Amino acid sequence: MTPNQWNRGSPLNQFIVDSTGTLAARNLASGMMAGITSPTRPWFRLGIQGFEEAEESSPVKIWLEEVRLRMMKIFQESNYYSAKAVQFFDLVVFGSAPMLIYEDYENVIRCYNPCAGEYYLASSNRLAIDSFYREFVLTVKQVVQEFGEENVSPSVLASWKSARSNWTREIKVLHAIEPNIGDAAQDGIPRYFPYREVYWEWGSSDQYILRARGFYENPASCPRWDLVSNDAYGRSPAMDALGDIKQLQQETKRKAQAIDKMVNPPLLADVQLKNQPASVLPGGITYVTQLDASKGMRPVYEVQPRIQEMMLDIKEIQERIKQIFFNDLFLMISQLDTVRTATEIDARREEKLVMLGPVLERFENESLSPDIDRVFNIMHRARLLPEAPQEVQGREIQVNYVSMLAEAQRAASSAGMERLMAQLGNLSAVRPEVLDNIDFNEFARQYADILHVPPKLVVDARKVEQIQAQRAAAAQQQQQPAQISDLAKSAKVLSDTQVGGGQNALQRMMGGI
Repeated sequence: MTPNQWNRGSPLNQFIVDSTGTLAARNLASGMMAGITSPTRPWFRLGIQGFEEAEESSPVKIWLEEVRLRMMKIFQESNYYSAKAVQFFDLVVFGSAPMLIYEDYENVIRCYNPCAGEYYLASSNRLAIDSFYREFVLTVKQVVQEFGEENVSPSVLASWKSARSNWTREIKVLHAIEPNIGDAAQDGIPRYFPYREVYWEWGSSDQYILRARGFYENPASCPRWDLVSNDAYGRSPAMDALGDIKQLQQETKRKAQAIDKMVNPPLLADVQLKNQPASVLPGGITYVTQLDASKGMRPVYEVQPRIQEMMLDIKEIQERIKQIFFNDLFLMISQLDTVRTATEIDARREEKLVMLGPVLERFENESLSPDIDRVFNIMHRARLLPEAPQEVQGREIQVNYVSMLAEAQRAASSAGMERLMAQLGNLSAVRPEVLDNIDFNEFARQYADILHVPPKLVVDARKVEQIQAQRAAAAQQQQQPAQISDLAKSAKVLSDTQVGGGQNALQRMMGGI
C-alpha cells in the first residue's frame, strides 16, 4: 500500500479479452445477494425457545416481529445492502470478504468493505476469525475529519492548517481489531470490552494514536467460501476457475490473431517497392515496373485457421466457467431450451441448491449472525427497540434464516398441504364426511407460518373459537322460529283432517297422549 500514487483511477482489467469469468462471478454474487439477503423480502425471522408453538398473535411473537421490522428498516436506510453486495462479490472472487459495522449518528449503522490486499486475518483456537489488521490510506482531510485535530500527528496537523492543496495528500494508516486481552494500563481500554480497536499513523510514535476504543461485539465479520484445515483465508469459485479463465483468455487471443492474420496477413514485397507508395486498401493501386508474377506483393504464408473448432472449444470453456460459478442455478429458467413444468423446475432448483448448502450455512454463521447480533445490540444501546413483554426477559433470541434453501424446504411442505387439500376437496363431493379428518383452524395457522404471514394478520385461536361459537349460537337461534312455524303448519293440517266420530287427527293424537 503506497500512498500518493498518480496511477489511481487508471483503467482496470486491460488484459481481459473475454469477460465470461467476470460476468459469471457477477451473476453468482447477484444471485446470492437476492437469495440470501434480498432487500425486497424478509430474509430472517426471530424466535424464542419455548414459544415456537405460541399463537402468531401472542405478545411475544408480535414483539419479535416488530423488532425484525425495525431492524429491516435500519438495514434499508443505511448502506448495509450496498456493502453486502460488495461483500458477496469479494467472497465469490477472493474467498474471504470482511465487512465492518460501526455505529453511526445519522443512520444508526455504517458499513465498510476493506479492499482485498490491504488486510490480514487471524483465527482463534475455534478457527473463527477474531483478529483483523489492515493498512490503508486516507487523505489529510479524511484523517482530521475522522479522528479530530487533537489526535493527529504534527505533520498531518500542519498540512491541515496550511494550503488546501495539501488536504488531498494521502497518509498511510494502520488499523487493528483483536480480542481485548493484556494490560489495560497500556492502551486505556477497560477489560470488560471483549474486543478492542486501534488506529495509528504509519511511522509515528506511540503517543500519536489516532483512536483506541473497546467493543462489546466484534465490529468485523469475515465470511469465507470454503476452508482448508486451519487456514484463516478461504478459497473461492474464482480460484477453482482460474485455470479455465487463463486458458480462455489465451485461446480467445489466439483466435483473434488468427482472424487478423487471415484478414490482414503479413506481406512479401519486391525490392522495387521499397520507399515507394503502396496501397493495401480495397480499390487501391500500387504501380510497379516490369510487373510479372514474381514481383509485387503477396502474403508471407497462407493462414487458414480452423475458426469453427476454436469457437467450439472456447464455448466449452465458457460453459465450464459458468458451471463453476453456479450460473446454471441462478439463470436456470432463462437457459432452458424447452418448456418445462413447474414441478420439474422446482425439483431441479432444489437439487442444485444442495450444492450451495455448506456455503450458505457457513455464510449464516460467519456473516449474518454476527451482523444481526451487532445491529441488535446497537439498537438496544440506542433504545431503538420496543419494550419487551415480561415473558421475553432473560431468554435468548434465536435467528431463523429464510434463505433460498430454507424456502425450498418450506415450499416442499406447503406443496404437500396443498395437494392434500386438493384431494380432499375432490373426495368431499362424494363423501362429505372425509373433511372431518382436517382441523381447518390448525391448517390455517400452520400455512400462515410457512408463508411468513405477519402475526398481526392471524387471529388468536381462542378468539377464533369464540367467533365460531357465536356463529353456531346465532344459527341455532335462527333455526328455532323456523321449527315453530313448521310445528304450527303441521298442527293445522292435523286439525283439518277428519278421522270420524266427530274428531280430527289432532284431537285423536291428543286423546291418545
